[in-house]
Amino acid sequence: MTTLLTDELDPRLLEHRRELTGYCYRMLGSSFDADDAVQETMVRAWRGLGDFEGRSALRSWLYRIATNVCLDQLSGRQRRALPMDLSGQPWRPVEASLAARRPGAAWVEPVLDRMVVAEDADPAEQAVQRESIRLAFVAALQHLPPRQRAVLLLREVLRWRADEVASLLDSTVASVNSALQRARATMAAVGADADSEPLDDDHRALLSRYVDAFERYDVDGLVALLHEDATQHMPPFEMWLRGRDDIGTWMLGPGAGCRGSRVLATTANGAPALAQWRPVPGGGFAPWALHVLEVRDGRVAHISSFLDLDDDLFRRLGLPVEPE
Repeated sequence: MTTLLTDELDPRLLEHRRELTGYCYRMLGSSFDADDAVQETMVRAWRGLGDFEGRSALRSWLYRIATNVCLDQLSGRQRRALPMDLSGQPWRPVEASLAARRPGAAWVEPVLDRMVVAEDADPAEQAVQRESIRLAFVAALQHLPPRQRAVLLLREVLRWRADEVASLLDSTVASVNSALQRARATMAAVGADADSEPLDDDHRALLSRYVDAFERYDVDGLVALLHEDATQHMPPFEMWLRGRDDIGTWMLGPGAGCRGSRVLATTANGAPALAQWRPVPGGGFAPWALHVLEVRDGRVAHISSFLDLDDDLFRRLGLPVEPE
């Protein structure tokens, strides 16, 4: 793939980069793949800009290119998932549960809000953007065939008209409406409408308490912030836990190496999150995990702990390698 420096690109293209990253992330389920897709979109647009005659809006033209890039990437691929999608039964909070592991390409990956949510959008639009990058929603999207996925996102998230989507996909309005109906049915069947709450001051206060307890490794204090039936999974491992007692047991057992960690509060996938650097032998800290917290009724209902086992997650998300 040709790599373009930012200062080589036409400013008109750069204006759309963040929203295209969000679109490609929802399509692909990976912030890493989304970066690559947007880069390829920019390369194709840069090469074709001289022949662009304004027959359609520049934004529509870029979405056409991005959609084709994503469809190419998805061709022949297995869908990405989250550990709880693979097994109906929770695992035991013991070291042996770490035996099953899958490569990074098997999993839905996280994205920081700042990478895909427009800072200058009005609050209502920001809320839509955050809701549509929720992990449950992005994981549910992966059940859709690629073209249905594009139709759903263009119609329901971006609010394009059916005729606009039909033009982008070289299809018909009837075909687009049919694809949308099937996509909605699949999303409902896989639970895409799971409860979620918008970010507000109460969530930020809860995250602050969670960060404080984690840094002190006050497991009792952490467990008190969880729902009784809270769940946690830890990609790239297949295991997942249910119940605050088992989560606490894990933290005091196989997860005890996280004691003494440094953490940083942030937002990811439209939810409170914290980046974690774990202490290493001989001193210092190394990137370890990004924890995304799903909150319900004032407590943490689920923890998605994305482990940075290859020192690549933090770098690709733009997080510092060392805590500040």
